[in-house]
Amino acid sequence: MPTVDVIDLNNNKVGSVELSEAVFGAEVNQALLYEAVRNYLAGIRRGTAKTKTRHEVAGSGKKLWKQKGTGRARMGSIRSPLWRHGGTTHGPQPRDYSYSLPKKMLVGALRSALTAKLNDGAVKIVSTFSLADHKTKTFAGALKRLESPNKVLVIDNTGDRNLSLGARNVAGLTLLNSHDVNPYHLLDAKQILISEAAAKRLSEGLA
Repeated sequence: MPTVDVIDLNNNKVGSVELSEAVFGAEVNQALLYEAVRNYLAGIRRGTAKTKTRHEVAGSGKKLWKQKGTGRARMGSIRSPLWRHGGTTHGPQPRDYSYSLPKKMLVGALRSALTAKLNDGAVKIVSTFSLADHKTKTFAGALKRLESPNKVLVIDNTGDRNLSLGARNVAGLTLLNSHDVNPYHLLDAKQILISEAAAKRLSEGLA
């Protein structure tokens, strides 16, 4: 089992924790990671692109000239897609790009992402994120002592009010509960700070 040091918010070692080999020591599957990231990005697409059809563009529906006898091609409406300012044929319409990913694939991708980040030295286990107050300055100071880069993922299950308020204005920081973590979040962060309780929850839940 991988054994990782546990630190406090002053970056001092206060113990160690054994993590699940199946979760933090799994084989890194690049194909699964690709599919999980693709699934997440598809799910957050807005899908609001839209063009107007001939029934939606402005303009009269009156027949422009009589059907026969003018020598010109027959034409029924100025809103025809054949005309300038007419409707668009087969243009994009609002749609939902999301699709479901099998649970086993998502769990496998989470294991791969956690293992890859741990192997890269980008994972730190923090004993607890107990802050003296809810000020952003307080939490930013803790991040500085932890030598955190400008893109950090914090995983904590306590729902601590001081943490949620102190973290919400820190640029480049994402705060998530362990059951909300997606492989995209793990791969996108330069450093991952996990509370000891959340790390144990991930070890048990994904094993």
